[in-house]
Amino acid sequence: MKLISRYTMMLLTFVVLLTTAVPVALASGTTDNSSSKKLVLGTSADFAPYEFHKVIDGKDEIVGFDIEIAKEIAKDLGAELVIEDMGFDGLLPALQSGRVDLVISGMTPTDERKQSIDFSDTYYKSKQVIMVRNVDKDKYPTMAELENAKIGVQKGSIQETIGQKIPGAKLTALDKISDIVLQLQTKRIDAAIVEDTVAAGYLDDIIGLAAAVPDEEQAEAAVGIRKGNTELLSAVNGTLERLKSEDKINQMVTDASLLMAGKVDKNIFEIFWEYKSFYATGVGYTLLLSALGVIFGVIIGLIICLFRLHDVAILRWIGTAYVEVIRGTPMLVQLMIIYYGFSLSFGINFTALQAGIITLSINSGAYLAEIFRAGIQGVDRGQLEAARSLGMGRGAAMRYIILPQAFKAVLPAIGNEFITIIKESSIISVIGMVDIMYQASVVKNITYQGLNPFLIAAAIYFVLTFILSKLLGRLERKLSASDRR
Repeated sequence: MKLISRYTMMLLTFVVLLTTAVPVALASGTTDNSSSKKLVLGTSADFAPYEFHKVIDGKDEIVGFDIEIAKEIAKDLGAELVIEDMGFDGLLPALQSGRVDLVISGMTPTDERKQSIDFSDTYYKSKQVIMVRNVDKDKYPTMAELENAKIGVQKGSIQETIGQKIPGAKLTALDKISDIVLQLQTKRIDAAIVEDTVAAGYLDDIIGLAAAVPDEEQAEAAVGIRKGNTELLSAVNGTLERLKSEDKINQMVTDASLLMAGKVDKNIFEIFWEYKSFYATGVGYTLLLSALGVIFGVIIGLIICLFRLHDVAILRWIGTAYVEVIRGTPMLVQLMIIYYGFSLSFGINFTALQAGIITLSINSGAYLAEIFRAGIQGVDRGQLEAARSLGMGRGAAMRYIILPQAFKAVLPAIGNEFITIIKESSIISVIGMVDIMYQASVVKNITYQGLNPFLIAAAIYFVLTFILSKLLGRLERKLSASDRR
């Protein structure tokens, strides 16, 4: 057991060291200059003109007036700005766990949020508007007509609070504004509550503004900072005061609004060709996540399988408990525990790549353990007894006689698990891992097209899984050739 524990610790250490060496700069567009002080910004870059993705000189960049404010804060602090893009509802956990130093994402300093984090002085005010389909403009002249309507809001936002006050409203709360707009375009919701500056980027021949306007006062935006970090709070307020006195924030808003303008309709082939580098990066990280997830999953699965087949009761109990717990809980929950829970509880800050590989490995390990157990139990028990009668130890017999046959028998199931992991790795995009799905979301936010970027992602996933299934089928036929002799 000590040997197994030692190998397990070596495995986890190897995962950490390997993923640390991967060029994470490709994922977030940031640099890795360890000699300079860093200011890590958490934001949800789908909130134009506050923050959004834009291709500039052929390179994907996160821009917006929030980003410009963050650059000024970093400059005053003499620090390098590092941007972490994630879902809006993940910003507070990231700030509380210390993964980011501050949050700038058009966040309103509500009383509930002030219980968890501190806020700077207000730097911008905006009003709320109701987006509807142009054909429905006359249906919502006042807020009263929105009663019992289906309304889209951003999850965890002030707009969600406003929507909850509308009698009988059926709310659809999503992470991304672009997803809410897509819900509106496809008639899954009747209206959406957004800020006026954000709505401007989505208005077109299909989407417009209703006359109805929420009664709430103008929404304020402030910088979120971890509780007790008074030094950073004071520095941020100092920068904001300077920008206000120089009237730079209004200019930043104007520049960002101009930058987000100019949507151009493109077909699916034009989108793929223009953003092929985005998808290529996503494919690289998806394959890396999947390959390492399966490799380490095989090792973990084999260990857990041997635990379940062991004569010692405590080892059998550990193996059974592992399989039941991992298979009985969603992978997304496991990812949140590893990425946020370990940081909040133990101060262990895994990168998005490390957390993704560990999550896929332990999840895959539970399923592979059962696959291996079925394979081992499918080998005639008489072969183990024959090996033992010839003087081979149990370990040697398992290694040289049983496991090779079991592996050969379960190879198709292992291949299916690899294919499944390729598709399930898309879950890791929720913590900012730049896999295929993350890149598809980025392209969607840049192009304002809700379907084509994901059709391209679906085609890429199909090509990857189809090629893999053919390669595994060829390997299976090669290994089974001796059985037909």
